[in-house]
Formats: sequence, structure tokens, C-alpha cells
Amino acid sequence: MATTDKASPRDRLLEAAAELFYRDGVSIGVEALCRSAGVSKRSMYQLFDSKDEMLAASLERRRPWYEAQMIGPAGTVPATPRERIRYVFERTAEASVSPDYRGCPYLAVLVELKDPEHPASAVARAVKDRLQSFFREQAERGGAADPDVLARQLMLVFDGASARAGARIERLDDGLTARTADALMDAAGMN
Repeated sequence: MATTDKASPRDRLLEAAAELFYRDGVSIGVEALCRSAGVSKRSMYQLFDSKDEMLAASLERRRPWYEAQMIGPAGTVPATPRERIRYVFERTAEASVSPDYRGCPYLAVLVELKDPEHPASAVARAVKDRLQSFFREQAERGGAADPDVLARQLMLVFDGASARAGARIERLDDGLTARTADALMDAAGMN
């Protein structure tokens, strides 16, 4: 774990949760989380009502970083809508070559939990909805015939590629996902 001894127990728990849930899945036990964070179970339950609440908090805490990795901070990514969409797929391809890559953490949570009412599912769904909205906004700006459909298609490619790369079934560093996004944008009449 990459936290320092000076981090608060809450921060250490959230860091450990983010790392362990991503690496090992949401079924990781409370004892393993607390041991990794160097925090007692009693302290954990004083900070969070449940492991579910801690999972949701860890996902929410990572959201700004994740979104910045995908769409980049304003002024640092290409300017055209097509280039901005392509940037998402290029960033995913770059991330996928890391030995620690397990796919999109938010998709993984949705797939593992299967409960749309779970607090972590709500956070994960909101992140996925924001990415789809980003795709839709860029598709509209780029003149796509049907921005809603194109955004959904791009999400299918993104989630499918993330899942397959995370499972080590597919490599993304050959540009296939970006070329697939290009083909979808071309078919939608996007500039």
C-alpha cells in the first residue's frame, strides 16, 4: 500500500480499500482491509457504518483522478470532439499495458455486485453515466447523426475493451479500440 504513516486512519482505509477491491474484488474481507490499512476493525466501524459504505467512499474518492485520466483536465487534451473521444481510448490502451491493470474499476464493481441498490453501485453507475455523457456531448459537437446511439456504442467498446484487457484476454496497445471508435464516429457522420 502506498500510504504513509501520517495519513489518517480514514485515508489509510480508503487507500487500502481502493487497492484491494481493484486487485482482489469486492469480496475482500474486513480483516484483510484493516490489516492492510493498519487500522483496527473497531476504528473502521467508527469511521464507516459498513464495508459497503467504505467501498462506495473509496470509489467516490478515486472518481476525480479516474475521470482526469480518461478525459484529461481542460486545456491538456486535443481540441476537436473526435480527438477528445479518441483520447479516452488511447489513455485506456496506455493503462492496459501495466501489469496491475484489471480493467475499469467502476465496471468491475457493477459486474461483481449485481445489485443496483448497493451504495457502491450507485457511485460506479454515476461514473459510467458521466463518461457516456462526455461521449454524447462530443458526438453532438462533432455533428454525429445520432449522438445518443454513438455514445452508447462507444461505451460498449470502452467497457468491452476494458473488461477483456483486465482479464488479460486482449491487448489494447495495438490501437484496435481507437480504430474501432474511429469507425463508429465515421459511420455516425462525425467530423
